[in-house]
Amino acid sequence: MTVKLPRTYLARHGETEWTISGQHTGHIDIPLTESGERNAVLLGERLKGVSFAAVYTSPLQRASKTCELAGFGSVAKEDPDLMELNYGDYEGRTTADIQKEIPHWNIFANDCPGGETINEVYERASRVVKRLKDINDNVLLFSHGHFLRFVAVCWLGLPKLDARFFLLCPTSISILGYEHNIDEPAIRLWNDDGHVER
Repeated sequence: MTVKLPRTYLARHGETEWTISGQHTGHIDIPLTESGERNAVLLGERLKGVSFAAVYTSPLQRASKTCELAGFGSVAKEDPDLMELNYGDYEGRTTADIQKEIPHWNIFANDCPGGETINEVYERASRVVKRLKDINDNVLLFSHGHFLRFVAVCWLGLPKLDARFFLLCPTSISILGYEHNIDEPAIRLWNDDGHVER
């Protein structure tokens, strides 16, 4: 008999003006674009028929609005641990702009002055993963691009720096799960944005 193993669905929020420009968007609370709103509705269509024991969202409006437009607003609980990284002095700046001052700077290897350290982000992601594994059922998270990449490496037990390999597009869906049993964490799907209108 095959045992059905739980899955965690990771939904990145929809497009904002700063996802278009590539600016680091941490705790600043900016809205979705019209395209971001349309694609959030399509994300809901993509998730139709999947049942979840729990739905959690970052309190930042770009994530909570994506959650609402996808049809999960009435059942979702806000979780501040799902917020994007606090970029501190680098809020609103692009990686290319920062690298003019600090060549080879990388968000997954270097701290942000005035913001969170990489260790603090990893600890936060580890708390989220521990709670997910305690639920032992399907869960849906609405969160942010960089933070969800840290969740993925925590799930797999990989080093922090490996988060750089897990790209996420706006309004994409990814699935964390297991291979044969709960001692074998795996990625079942990553960065699926086939439902997104371009």
